[in-house]
Amino acid sequence: MEFRILGPLEVRGEHGLVTLGRAKPRAILAILVLHANEPVSAERLALSLWGDDAPTGATKTVQVHVSRLRKALGSTEVISTTPAGYRLRVDPGELDLERFEHLVEEGRRELAVGRAASAAEVVREALSLWRGAPLAELSNEPFAAVEIARLEEQRIAALELRIEAGLAAGRDAELIGELQHLVADHPLRERLHAQLMLALYRAGRQADALDASG
Repeated sequence: MEFRILGPLEVRGEHGLVTLGRAKPRAILAILVLHANEPVSAERLALSLWGDDAPTGATKTVQVHVSRLRKALGSTEVISTTPAGYRLRVDPGELDLERFEHLVEEGRRELAVGRAASAAEVVREALSLWRGAPLAELSNEPFAAVEIARLEEQRIAALELRIEAGLAAGRDAELIGELQHLVADHPLRERLHAQLMLALYRAGRQADALDASG
C-alpha cells in the first residue's frame, strides 16, 4: 500500500487508487498518516476535526469514520485500535513524505562531502515526489493549516538545498531565472536572496547582484 500526502491525499492499493469518501474520513486518514505508526486518540482526532466546536458524540462519529476507512482500505489491520488510540501501520517506503525526507538527508550528506552534482540530483528526485499543494483539499479543516505550513517549509528548504548544491556544482547562470521566480514568490526567504546574489555575481552581473541585495 502507498500513502501520498505531498499533494492531494491519495492511497494506492494493489487495485489502484482507494476511494476514501468525503472530507471527514479523508481528514482522519491524513492525521493518521502524519502520525504514521503512532497511536492517535479518538479525542485528539475529534479536536483536530472540529476544534473546540466538536459536537456531542464526536468520538463516536470518529469511530464510524475509522470503521469505514478500514473497509475502504480493505483491511482491518492497517488501522489498529490500541489502548492509546488508533494506529495507522505504514511500512518502510510506503509513505511519500518519508521517502522525500530520506532523499533530502542523503542530498545533505552528499553536499557535505563535496559531491555537489550528486547532491543536486538526489534532492531533485526528492522534489519530484511532490504532486502539488499538500493536503489542499483539506485546507479548511482545523488541523490542516499548521501541517500544511510544515510540509511547505520542508519543500522550500529542499529547493534551497538543491540550489545550494547547483551553485556548488558551478551551475550559476542556469539557476538565475529560477531564483528570480522563487525570490518573487518568497520575498522573505533570506537564503534565496543570498543565493540569487551569488549566482548573479558569479555570472558577471555585479550590478544586478547589488540590486538583488536591496
